[in-house]
Amino acid sequence: MALNASGPMSLGGSTSGQSINLELGLSATAQISLNDAAVRTLLGVSSGAITVNNAYGKSNGVVVNYLIIAGGGGGGKGSHGGGGGGAGGYREFTSQTLSTQTAYTVTVGAGGAGNNNFLQGADGSNSVMITNTSAGGGGGGGRDIPRIGRDGGSGGGGGNNVSAGGAGNTPSTSPAQGFAGGNGDYYWNGGGGGGSSAVGANAIYYGGGGAGGAGTASSISGSSVTRAGGGGGGCEQGSPGAGGSGGGGAGGSGGGGGTAGNANTGSGGGGAGNSNPGGNGGSGVVIIKIPDTQTATFSGGVTSSGGSPSGGYKVYTVTATSTTSETVTFS
Repeated sequence: MALNASGPMSLGGSTSGQSINLELGLSATAQISLNDAAVRTLLGVSSGAITVNNAYGKSNGVVVNYLIIAGGGGGGKGSHGGGGGGAGGYREFTSQTLSTQTAYTVTVGAGGAGNNNFLQGADGSNSVMITNTSAGGGGGGGRDIPRIGRDGGSGGGGGNNVSAGGAGNTPSTSPAQGFAGGNGDYYWNGGGGGGSSAVGANAIYYGGGGAGGAGTASSISGSSVTRAGGGGGGCEQGSPGAGGSGGGGAGGSGGGGGTAGNANTGSGGGGAGNSNPGGNGGSGVVIIKIPDTQTATFSGGVTSSGGSPSGGYKVYTVTATSTTSETVTFS
């Protein structure tokens, strides 16, 4: 709710649109002054002379667009071909009105480790912005029971020996944050990990590992970039599965290991052949876009880049957080 563009204006009072207290989220009778830091920030006057007339049309809100991608799942290791890791959950939010001077949670999930012990790959970790969570991608299936791909933002591909791919969009969101992994074949090859916009392909008996599901394109950073592809399935017979568009790691062939998913895309790692580990899942990312009249400030454990004005906006890319308690504050 913005302050009125004209008419009466005051520090206190119970009339919305006229009370600076209410715009700041304070009580009508809270004690404030024009020289308070929060008031100066709201009125856009950092120092010097200031009056209530500077408050006309000002708002304590900021309109934010943001993209949340979780870490991708690691590739599994099969006796012949392991399943590819699923992409991390992919969720994009537009035109969200948030308060200034409020610390909001921001977390970037790590990619899951590829497996080197004939087991499932590890799941990726969740990414968070405010209270919205993208789920880590499911690890790919391996040789030993359970050989199935793991559920996640996108599901991991099943290992060889007719193993099912993991479910995607787990937990369920609308629109879906990801898709299921593909199935392993009768004996030789692993299924592809699910991508953020398509299911992973099933392995083909004697034909090769399943391809990872395709990622999703976004222009939040200014140009179209595809992220969160599934990892390809490993193989013993035929060709290894290709990684899904957007950074999915390719599957390994024969004794070859799976390729890692690209960093900060949330893509799945490729499934392994029979001698080397599955590929690690790619780390996630949180991208934040705000008007260039406002600024984002991060807590000390956040690794970020960007923030220069361009085309009327500032775009910040958060590539890592040291704890799950890191924050972003808008002003």
